[in-house]
Amino acid sequence: MDNKNVLRTGAVMAGSTLMMLLMSSPAFALTRDDGDDPGPGLSVGETLGLYVALPVLSFLVIAGLVMVLDKSRKQEKRQV
Repeated sequence: MDNKNVLRTGAVMAGSTLMMLLMSSPAFALTRDDGDDPGPGLSVGETLGLYVALPVLSFLVIAGLVMVLDKSRKQEKRQV
């Protein structure tokens, strides 16, 4: 690839990214849809618990179950 194609590709990508950013402006979020009834906001603790602690806890539970229910170690010990 020569420099001309690289520059053209970069310009197209930058232009399309800029257009996407302009088209999806946050001003559209101010208009409410029919039936839109947002609830109360989450506190910092609730947000951290929901988006940080809960996934970490889920991962640890799944990893623990895999380690406890793993049967390959038991089979290796019998073969030796």
